[in-house]
Amino acid sequence: MNWPSFAEIAESVRCGRVTALSLTERALTEIRQHDHATASFTRVLADQARAAAAAVDAQAAAGRDPGPLAGVPFGVKDLFDLAGLPTTAGARTRLTTAPAKRDAVAVQRLKAAGAVLVGTLNMDEFAYGFATVNAHFGTTRNPHDRQRLAGGSSGGSAAAVAAGLVPLSLGSDTNGSIRVPAALCGIWGLRPADGAISTEGVFPLAESLDTAGPFARSAADLERAFAVLAERPADPVATSQPRVKRLGGWFVRNATTEVLAALDLVAAHLGVIDIAPLESAEAARSASFLITAAEAGAQHAASLSRSALDYDPAVRDRLLAGTRLPAAILLRAQHFRGLYRAEVASLWRTADILIAPATPVVAPLIEAPSLMLDGKPAPARANLGLYTQPLSLAGMTVVAAPVAARTGLPVGLQFAAAPGREAMLFSLLRRLEQGGVLATRELDQS
Repeated sequence: MNWPSFAEIAESVRCGRVTALSLTERALTEIRQHDHATASFTRVLADQARAAAAAVDAQAAAGRDPGPLAGVPFGVKDLFDLAGLPTTAGARTRLTTAPAKRDAVAVQRLKAAGAVLVGTLNMDEFAYGFATVNAHFGTTRNPHDRQRLAGGSSGGSAAAVAAGLVPLSLGSDTNGSIRVPAALCGIWGLRPADGAISTEGVFPLAESLDTAGPFARSAADLERAFAVLAERPADPVATSQPRVKRLGGWFVRNATTEVLAALDLVAAHLGVIDIAPLESAEAARSASFLITAAEAGAQHAASLSRSALDYDPAVRDRLLAGTRLPAAILLRAQHFRGLYRAEVASLWRTADILIAPATPVVAPLIEAPSLMLDGKPAPARANLGLYTQPLSLAGMTVVAAPVAARTGLPVGLQFAAAPGREAMLFSLLRRLEQGGVLATRELDQS
């Protein structure tokens, strides 16, 4: 279904035109009737959701403001702690772990703003992949073509919003796990700057790279969710004409014609001709791979020694490789990260916003999950983050936004800004959306 904006939902609930409970029932009905087609949800928390919605309605009836997200149904990637439930992180090995004692901070903030949690969402096991092909909970399918991947690792979060099951969801992004599925599913996703949104209560993949952020169906909704999650509005310092450059080199190498056409379209609309040099992007991707492998391997070393056979084999092998990574190589990668961040910082002297493709291809087929890299097939599960990983290592704010088109599969671009310049970024995105250049891809109902 097409949901109203967050502002419209909250105002309607606040004024009593609709109830949070009726919105919750609509979401639960959508999930019950349609989620079998995408496999987005792993748990539906119907009773809990109804109780929370009733509490929001009681606040509104008493004349109290229930919050800026009043009545907005949302789901969370299944690695956010939820009080009273085990945090599975998409893994069978964690189904019987002790229930979380409290909600993750990000979940607490959404609930405090009046949003209503309706369930948990599918993901790659332990968030280690770009596909949401889960050996235990199934493969999440792209709502625009159910024979194709939704992307990952936050694929359930993206597909649920793209399919209209809920208007808001939470995901995590270490190397692109929000931006990749947002792009492939034709919606909006935010990878916040390091530390901008709390990751307390989020099961880690690689803690020095992990972030948490929202998925939504418009720039305005994404900005409103950011303000709640970060507990501050976007920095009000902005210019009407930000300096925008496009990233070339690594960020267009291996891109397909439809992806390049989308980049050209946005660049032409903005009058962007300058290409920002980021010579170390390929090395940054390698460093990001190494740091992720080492930190994830250390996180799982003890569990692997006890129950390695309970892991998804594709994930297990990558984690085991991480445990064997020589310390000297990790130290070199960490040293490079400092140098690379200085290189990226120098770009902000002549640019305010950088644009690049979010993925090199549109959503790959589930039965043929690969893409062509330098003329050779490569697995999608490890390589869909080709363009997102270098930006992750820099720790910047990045939004994946869908390029408007009536035909074909969704294509998303990355819009990156320096930490603390979110207002400028959202201002540009709203302008592009209002101009019809960016827009959530609606499902073809024919």
